[in-house]
Amino acid sequence: MEAELARMVRQAAADARRRAMGFPGSTSGDDLPWAVTKAFDDTVRGHVERDPGIEDERDGVLVAAVDLAESDPEDGDEMHPMLRKLLDAIDSLERVTLSRGVVNRKAAAAGYGTAGQRLAPAN
Repeated sequence: MEAELARMVRQAAADARRRAMGFPGSTSGDDLPWAVTKAFDDTVRGHVERDPGIEDERDGVLVAAVDLAESDPEDGDEMHPMLRKLLDAIDSLERVTLSRGVVNRKAAAAGYGTAGQRLAPAN
C-alpha cells in the first residue's frame, strides 16, 4: 500500500510546476527558488527520513530556479531552456523522493503512513 505522503509529494511537485510555469508573473526572481520549493518544504521535507539524495535533488531545484530567475527572457513559442531545466529538476525531485523516501515518525503520527514505510512500493 502506498503511503499518503506519496500523494503529498505528487501534489507538491504539481504546485512547483505551476509556480515555475507562471514565472515571470506574481513571483519575483528573488522569490522564485523559495516559491517552487515551498509546498515540498511545508508538506514533505519534515515528514521523510533525511536522505542526501533527496536533499541533493531539492538543491538542484533551487539552482535551476535561480538560473531561470537570472536568465534573459526569450521571444518565441519555444519553452525557455532554463524553464525546461527547472521543470526537469522538479520531476527529478519527485521521482527521487518517491523512490527513496521513507515515512518518519512525525509523518506517521500525522497519519501519512507507517514509520519506516517507503513512500511508494517497490516494483
